[in-house]
Amino acid sequence: MNKSRFRLLVFLMSLSLIGIILVQLYWITTSLNKNEEEFKYHVQQVLGNVSNNLKEKELVSFFTKYNEIKDSIGKDPETSQLKEIYFYERDTKTNETIIYTNTLVAENYGITGSFFDNKADSVNVGNLIAKRKTEIYNGNSINDGSFQINNQPNITISKAGSLSSLDKANFEVVFKDIVSQKPLQQRITNEELEKLLKAELKKYGVKTPFEFGIYSNGLATKIRSENFKYDKKTTYGIPVFQDNEGMSKYQLLVGFPHKSKFVFSSLIGITSLSLLFTLVIVLTYSSALNQLIKQKQISEIKTDFINNMTHEFKTPIATINLALDAIKNPKIIEDKEKVQRYLQMIKEENKRMHAQVENVLRISKLEKNELDISKEPRDVSEIIEDAIEHVSLIIEDREGVIHQHFNAQRTTILLNEVHFTNVLVNVLDNAIKYSPNAPVIDVFTENIKDFILIKIQDQGAGMSKVAQKKVFEKFYREHTGDLHNVKGHGLGLAYVKQIVEDHNGQIYVESEKGRGSTFIIKMPLIN
Repeated sequence: MNKSRFRLLVFLMSLSLIGIILVQLYWITTSLNKNEEEFKYHVQQVLGNVSNNLKEKELVSFFTKYNEIKDSIGKDPETSQLKEIYFYERDTKTNETIIYTNTLVAENYGITGSFFDNKADSVNVGNLIAKRKTEIYNGNSINDGSFQINNQPNITISKAGSLSSLDKANFEVVFKDIVSQKPLQQRITNEELEKLLKAELKKYGVKTPFEFGIYSNGLATKIRSENFKYDKKTTYGIPVFQDNEGMSKYQLLVGFPHKSKFVFSSLIGITSLSLLFTLVIVLTYSSALNQLIKQKQISEIKTDFINNMTHEFKTPIATINLALDAIKNPKIIEDKEKVQRYLQMIKEENKRMHAQVENVLRISKLEKNELDISKEPRDVSEIIEDAIEHVSLIIEDREGVIHQHFNAQRTTILLNEVHFTNVLVNVLDNAIKYSPNAPVIDVFTENIKDFILIKIQDQGAGMSKVAQKKVFEKFYREHTGDLHNVKGHGLGLAYVKQIVEDHNGQIYVESEKGRGSTFIIKMPLIN
């Protein structure tokens, strides 16, 4: 997969994931706003009903008290006729005449506002009643022009009662003038207000804790719940106890401390599922992206491996071809020394290619647990010296040097001589290859408790922090572009790590870019 296709695929996957998350967030936000508006509407309905209930309750109380006072006076009221309305109708077929009379009468019992509140002495309290009479005449005994009636009606229906709308309006005017003089505490109590609010909130399904308070001209009154605190976001208000002009100095405020929790509660189930599925999508996306990156890395490693292996085999093959061509030369074939030299060269290059193939096969066998590694007690110092001897010719050719600092007193460990020698040779060869100048290598041994530490320190190019974490991975080589100035295929240190771990040991690296590297092998000692 080339880089442009990989980037496009990652971009499309990321765009899809972001789109899904944004849609989920938009849905949750929209639902939350809808629930909040619904909550606000229900609370406003509740407050409106409570305000009306307070007024109606106070009005009924006032009217009851008025009737009690009126009954206790024990005398007929002074009446005055305000208006009389006649309605006349005659049926010519039956000679039947109907006269309807409605008389509006004001009753005054001498009751003033002082009966209810000392401050309302100037308010007069009275009553309006309607007297209704229906008279039916049969025959021609009525003077139609002047409504002069000479005979008694055949049927008379009389009724008297209050005018509901007008009477109520009259009482409300008087009532509001009188009760406006009363202190708030005489008009409502905390218990009554809380009971009204609970009943209305329950009716509208607002099942969340609330606090309330009545403010007078912006100042708190004693009519309030214990924990009421004004919060603009969670408090709703409405005027109460309005006067005849529709004005009020009192405002009922109701706060909902857990409003957000209540509004969101209905969304918890579906939101949890939404978040769960989104999380699954994110995890799936992360897994897919991780697989894509790994596939890309494997593809790059494969390409790099093929390039490096090609380069590793290209030089020996070219050298062998040149040696064979030289031997074919009649002048050379007669020179036994030169023929022997070229044959040795062919042998060394062949051995070199064989070693590369062996490295690949070793890794494969290790992964399949097919590599037979038998161990026996050996002095690791001897193995280290043997490994140094293996690379001595390469060191001399590079005009380098290896310093030995064997400070360990106990050096016997359980190991496989062949494979552990290969481990040390690989690490030493690595130190030589990554030293741009003449290699200077120090080999240390020391004892720490029941372990021996083998440190191989070079003064070469060093490696980055990222490379230090990946240097023991199979096929990994620090990226150097298309340059092949350092030979290898990224299998040596992977083989080293697996062999060391198979010996119950540990290997790690300390390095700094431009200042060399130190490979540390920690092996358990035996008694």
